[in-house]
Amino acid sequence: MDIREILSVEELPYDLLAEADPSQEAVDDYTRRGKCYGAYDSDDQLVGICVLLRTRPFTMEVVNLAVRSGFQHRGIGKNLIEYAKLKSRSERCTVLEVGTANAGTGQLAFYQKCGFEIDGIDRDFFRRNYPEPIFENGIECRHMVRLRFEL
Repeated sequence: MDIREILSVEELPYDLLAEADPSQEAVDDYTRRGKCYGAYDSDDQLVGICVLLRTRPFTMEVVNLAVRSGFQHRGIGKNLIEYAKLKSRSERCTVLEVGTANAGTGQLAFYQKCGFEIDGIDRDFFRRNYPEPIFENGIECRHMVRLRFEL
């Protein structure tokens, strides 16, 4: 697997980004301000994406992470997180953060397996920032669970 920066807006896989964030407006905003990295398989097919955004001095955030459904559970997401840690360190960051929905039980487990620790909850984040309710696992996504990794 090869991970490399996606430099052109025209190359952004909006279908894949939408799997992690249904808001086109939010995706447009953070992809414009952040850096997008694609994971490519041996056939040079884009199978995963990670968007990093510097949010504060010495702090980077994973604002979008998605792996195509047919390629999940193969370590691609973990490789993207390890790459995000490496890139964040190279940018002299000391903290890598991520936020995910309270209903995203699989994502919560995934990030903790990657070494992140729960740091807080942004109550009613999804109700404040998305026009329509979002449901995952039959549960409304109301709160954003914030996690951090000390680099």
